[in-house]
Amino acid sequence: MLWGSIYARPLRSFLSVIAIAIQVILVLMIVGMTSGIISEWGKRVEGVGADILVQPPNSSIFFAFSSAVMQESLGERLAALSGVDEVAPTVILTEPKNLVMVYGIDYKRFNALSKGFLFRDGRPFEGPDEVIADDIIAQTRHLKVGSQITLLNHTFTVSGIVAHGKGARYFIPIRTAQEIAGAEKRVSMFYVRSKGDTEATRGQILKLMPQNKILSLSEYVSLMTSSNLPQLRPFTRTMVSLGIVVSFLVVLLNMHTMVMERTREIGILKALGFSRFDVVRMLLGETLILTLLGTGLGIALTFLAQAILKEINPGLTILISAGWIFSSVVLALFGAAIGAVYPALRAASYDPVVALAYE
Repeated sequence: MLWGSIYARPLRSFLSVIAIAIQVILVLMIVGMTSGIISEWGKRVEGVGADILVQPPNSSIFFAFSSAVMQESLGERLAALSGVDEVAPTVILTEPKNLVMVYGIDYKRFNALSKGFLFRDGRPFEGPDEVIADDIIAQTRHLKVGSQITLLNHTFTVSGIVAHGKGARYFIPIRTAQEIAGAEKRVSMFYVRSKGDTEATRGQILKLMPQNKILSLSEYVSLMTSSNLPQLRPFTRTMVSLGIVVSFLVVLLNMHTMVMERTREIGILKALGFSRFDVVRMLLGETLILTLLGTGLGIALTFLAQAILKEINPGLTILISAGWIFSSVVLALFGAAIGAVYPALRAASYDPVVALAYE
């Protein structure tokens, strides 16, 4: 009977399934994109090879919002500490057209933080108008060694293409970055590598620069999850609530219309011995089937969209976790259930005689 009722109204059933699928896609894609971007950024910072990050006071953990306000000479004082092995001053710039991050670096010192850049092609920059690009942005923008590219209203020549995972997508000479930013002898932050004892070295830096923000890399990476960022919680909750409202309204409208259309049918069923509970169970069962079909379709379309977006933009990371898949299913069921309860209870309360006389 449940499947028969669904097949009897294919268009409305199809639209209900699509609406519930949209809710699932909305939740999974929004959460997946925010979580993926944050997680991927944390891995890129981790790949630089530093143990400690030294930033100006009250600076954001999102480096794109950093300003070059720290004196570059502080790097020498940091390097003089007994626990410090290497210091890399960095100017952080953001390309306004596509919000891609650009690092202005001292190549030798930045490269020394880890095993160094892994070049896919080309060489390090040598002139002030040369840039190193990582392989993801090179694939996305079809860049090759020798390509001309405009960044920050400045024309650069690509000197090399390196493996991704070193913080930024582009790397330019630190002096060029300071000139573009109008920040002579100033930097946005320092990457610091300790000689082994990270916490002891961090303590030394705190004594030297108590007013600055000093984070160990492990502490920074632990912060880079959507659940640990209070700024993102209202956004995530809003998107989830919107999904529930969409599911509720669609199911409420669908069930209300269906009950009105099936008033005589419900009267016949009650005349044949259906109890109120049987009517409610039948209508909620139909809602459950439509919801499960919608969530299954939504999950499938989400993974399809993830694959397509990854192909179009290799730098875009969408993290779809099993936890959020389960949450999206629960949210869809919850929204559909609260939308179906009132029409189902209303149908169960019909008097059989009145329902049979309904035109």
